[in-house]
Amino acid sequence: MNKVVVITGRLYTGKSGLSRLLSSEYQYTHLKTSSILRDYARDRQHPEDRLSLQQLGDTLDKETEGRWLLEKVEEVLARNEDVVVDSVRTREQLEMLRKNKRVEVIHVHLYAKTNDLESRYANCQKTANELEKGLSYDDLDLIKSTDDIEAFQIDADVRINTSRADNSDTLVRVAARLGLCSPPSVRCVDVLIGGQFGSEGKGHVAAYLAKEYDVLVRVGGPNAGHSVAGVDENYVYHQLPSGTKDTTAKVLLGPGMTIDVDGLLKEIADCGIDEDRLYIDPQAMIISADDKQTESTMVQEIASTGSGSGAAAARRILSRTATRAKLAKDVEALARYVGTSAPYRGSIIRQLEIAYRERQDVLLEGTQGSGLSLFHGDYPHVTSRDTNVSGCLAEAGIPPNRVRRVLMVIRLNPIRVGNPDGDKGHSSGDMKHEIDFATVARASGIPLEELEKNEKTSTTKRKRRVGWFDWEQFRRACLLNSPTDLVLTFADYMTIRNRDARRFEQLDENTIKFVEELERVGQAPVSLINTRFPRNAEERLDLRTVIDRRNWGFPRPRG
Repeated sequence: MNKVVVITGRLYTGKSGLSRLLSSEYQYTHLKTSSILRDYARDRQHPEDRLSLQQLGDTLDKETEGRWLLEKVEEVLARNEDVVVDSVRTREQLEMLRKNKRVEVIHVHLYAKTNDLESRYANCQKTANELEKGLSYDDLDLIKSTDDIEAFQIDADVRINTSRADNSDTLVRVAARLGLCSPPSVRCVDVLIGGQFGSEGKGHVAAYLAKEYDVLVRVGGPNAGHSVAGVDENYVYHQLPSGTKDTTAKVLLGPGMTIDVDGLLKEIADCGIDEDRLYIDPQAMIISADDKQTESTMVQEIASTGSGSGAAAARRILSRTATRAKLAKDVEALARYVGTSAPYRGSIIRQLEIAYRERQDVLLEGTQGSGLSLFHGDYPHVTSRDTNVSGCLAEAGIPPNRVRRVLMVIRLNPIRVGNPDGDKGHSSGDMKHEIDFATVARASGIPLEELEKNEKTSTTKRKRRVGWFDWEQFRRACLLNSPTDLVLTFADYMTIRNRDARRFEQLDENTIKFVEELERVGQAPVSLINTRFPRNAEERLDLRTVIDRRNWGFPRPRG
């Protein structure tokens, strides 16, 4: 049954403000009794000033016993819409709505101190029309009867003193009474993170999963590139969630992001995303040209991408005084995705609240890997943020108890970006069991030239370093992230024959043993196994590159 929110209260208690917010935030149809009366007034050639409309309302009440308002409410309900009635001014109107068994009424009564109401009235008199100027508050007040006020106070399901609350405060309390606030027991967020040093193939996996989700969330910055074999072409996502191009999901960019505006706008255009799908949080940090210049020395020192993400994050902390850092809400080119004023259409918390309330499935895509965490990695060879699940949740504004699953992606042979100056002293970080790609080629049967061609970073196109699997590092990542599911990528690096596997039992025997060992050490199932990455147009026609072992149910549960 659709809900009917009936609002009562004296003039300037905040009835219209609450009604507008219920309409904009929760899609209630805003039914203004003054608008209905104006329609009647035009039909009867009756004056349309406030006092005359009140008199017409009294006449209609006598003629129809209050049914004129109920009939309008029923018209809205016939369209299967919830409605907020702004406002009811007599007991007869309220009783007519209460008696109708097809109508579920929630009565909200607003009140305030007389001094506050008269002060609000005085402020509004500055813009009042000529017919209303000079009239007293009591002259214009909708509710003339003390008996009606007392009856409303007794009948109300929610009674709120607006002397102590603005419209937003009132909305929160009313929404809770209406059951519009999602309970904390709703767990609908799955988080995808990397378990090593980045480049684990998270983008390819995220794109594979994206079609199953209603909402895609991205955190981090443009210093991470996620290469994806799409339906029509390969694409590298730097700031939008992987798979955006090939889905219809709502896309959210979190407040913890660092944004390269020009790069993001190009990505938006490439993917054909409009404001109906994309929401950018107003608090996201904008990378400046100075930020990129600041990081230029780190490109040679620790193989930083030089994207400016770290410098922007640091400036966000250091520029909280006179020279405020530029945020997404300050950029005109992003206004259509952010909004121009509070509460901002792009507010991620608001959009996530909708997802929780409607039991939508949410995929949060992390960037880089656990071993590059600012706090838990091998400092200083780390990135500028915490890349573990807790850090990603904080950047997105998602509380831990909303998380349903944590998927941690690991590759058979972990990689790090190549040393910035070869072997001349500067390092991109330690690798415990470092080898070279010639060794991988001999072990797997993959041609060396193919490995060397493909193993370059998505963002800077630098060559990569490679090593044998590091079990200690893997277990540490498990401790930091507590994955519910593991995802193994680059299974063909065990043997090229794995590229032909379509089912788990078709994998090479050593690969199966390796998966079993991962599950013992990680204490979680290996739910997805990537056997190869499509690189050219012919391979993209066959996207069966993931062996899906999930036990989440088929078809997948929605929420």
